[in-house]
Amino acid sequence: MYRGRFAPSPTGPLHLGSLFTAVASWLSAKAARGQWLLRIEDIDPPREPPSAIGRIFSSLRTHGLVSDETVLLQRDRHEAYAAAVEDLLAAEHAFYCTCSRQDLAVAREQHPPQCANSKQSPGVPASIRVHMPADRYSFEDALLGHVDVPVTEDSFVIRRKDGLFAYHLAVVVDDAFQHISHVVRGRDLLDSTPYHLRLQHLLGLPTPVYSHLPLLLNDQGRKLSKQNLADPLDDDMAPDNLRFCLEALGQPQAPARLGDCASLLAWAVEHWDCSRVPRHDLPVTRQT
Repeated sequence: MYRGRFAPSPTGPLHLGSLFTAVASWLSAKAARGQWLLRIEDIDPPREPPSAIGRIFSSLRTHGLVSDETVLLQRDRHEAYAAAVEDLLAAEHAFYCTCSRQDLAVAREQHPPQCANSKQSPGVPASIRVHMPADRYSFEDALLGHVDVPVTEDSFVIRRKDGLFAYHLAVVVDDAFQHISHVVRGRDLLDSTPYHLRLQHLLGLPTPVYSHLPLLLNDQGRKLSKQNLADPLDDDMAPDNLRFCLEALGQPQAPARLGDCASLLAWAVEHWDCSRVPRHDLPVTRQT
């Protein structure tokens, strides 16, 4: 069965770029008569306002996007991440690292031999990293076709020096835990895919089918994001927001008589055609 997901980080309210991804992942799942799951990737508490999760739930519900299962919170999954880290250390795929970002920049992202062979905790704050032996990874993307992604680092972080688990580890462990078969996400995460493929291989986990969507760009040609100050979604304009996303996804124009989110989404499922999704990034002026 097709099992897709939408997994926002609760660092602020959703914006139009977030909704664009959520709608694409929801339609892909529903058109395949599959399930769509919501996961909140709340693994970085210092960056997460207390009200963000509630606002995300409210926006998705207002737009008719509701998880088919109980929402998974990554804050409840630390034991699973710790177990994966221990497995990687025991198999000598991972190592402790005390290098600073400046150290790595000077060394052009290459670790000294004594660091890469460190299998025991040094007794001081240290990250845990996984070896990355290949300089490029190839895979088939359901939207982009054959993709060849270069890798510039000889390793990547799975647990930070402050003890927090890294995105790369958590997303791979949870995709497997939730039996996610298809991942629809933004093209800004394309460069992360080699790290996910590496971890899936090392941990003996299945690899989902990946689809990397084009990005919505602001007036400065930068990705719509919280970091780039994209406006929060206006939930009072939910049907208009959905129509905008459908148009940006290259889908047929929904009839004007469909004025609510439920009827718009039902129509969009029946007419969903992933081959119409643009392969290039999309400049937009509307950000609400």
